[in-house]
Amino acid sequence: MSNIYNTQELIQILATERQACLKGERLKLDITVSGNPIIDQFIRTDGLQKFTAYQDFKTSIHEYQRENQVSGIIWQDITIKNKNLHYPEIDPELIALEIDFQILKLAKNSILEFWYLVTEEMDLYLSFSNGKQHQKIAKIDVERITQRTEWSTLLKWENPNFLELILQLGWGQPQEATYKRGRPLAGSEFIHAVNPGCYPIG
Repeated sequence: MSNIYNTQELIQILATERQACLKGERLKLDITVSGNPIIDQFIRTDGLQKFTAYQDFKTSIHEYQRENQVSGIIWQDITIKNKNLHYPEIDPELIALEIDFQILKLAKNSILEFWYLVTEEMDLYLSFSNGKQHQKIAKIDVERITQRTEWSTLLKWENPNFLELILQLGWGQPQEATYKRGRPLAGSEFIHAVNPGCYPIG
């Protein structure tokens, strides 16, 4: 009976492979930039070959996850204003299995409760244009967004003079939701909470 790799082992395997691809140790040589052999001889393709080699490897890892039911969930801890939360999220290099979605959906309310508690006196902004612009919103706007999403996760930017807490509210595969490439089946909205008078940087 063969051993099945666990979540942490798959994360490490992907990190090792990503480094090998970046160093040029793995290339997908049949990749061309334009498809026109005359043009392609003048354009460097090594960056695209490295990227494609890694993407192909990552796709095979995702298939391995499905076949062997290896979860994509990692557990995170966050502390804001002396309040702590232990919550699940999907590793950015892995996919969510159906059972993972159930765990994410169950955790959504506790993440939201924590977020509302620690952002009570903060200004809220919705990001758009791929995070390049932000519009000030109210708590009721956040509540409307939460009703049409399946899962949530948190990200914190903090230094002694600044605090920004980002609430990602999403649906579908988290890996596809973050970069909007999976719409309409996957997507997300980002709510930024900052101290009054400050503006989001994340």
